[in-house]
Amino acid sequence: VQLQASGGGLVRAGGSLRLSCAGSGRTFNRYNMGWFRQAPGKEREFVARIRWSGGSTNYADSVKGRFTISRDNAKNTVELQMNSLKPEDTAVYYCAAGSAWSYYSDQYDYWGQGTQVTVSS
Repeated sequence: VQLQASGGGLVRAGGSLRLSCAGSGRTFNRYNMGWFRQAPGKEREFVARIRWSGGSTNYADSVKGRFTISRDNAKNTVELQMNSLKPEDTAVYYCAAGSAWSYYSDQYDYWGQGTQVTVSS
């Protein structure tokens, strides 16, 4: 599976962005998908995840109620709708695919290249 993340950019605090992750390959819909982020000088952290079926989602406490993860297996895409953005959401955001249902980045098998999100105050 190859993943391509897009949709990042510069936005003011309180604004919204929608990230997209396009997957290649016929097995995309067999994988659980996650979004992670990494800010400068910090470790990569979990943001959200969604089951292969789309039937279950989880979020980091820091984004709960503001971010929504979704997927369209017919289009091989996963999206992250980010609302009420804060300066502390500034990071490079990565999408990832894996067989495991995990919060941990090392449990994911495939990664996109990352897209920069910058939130100004």
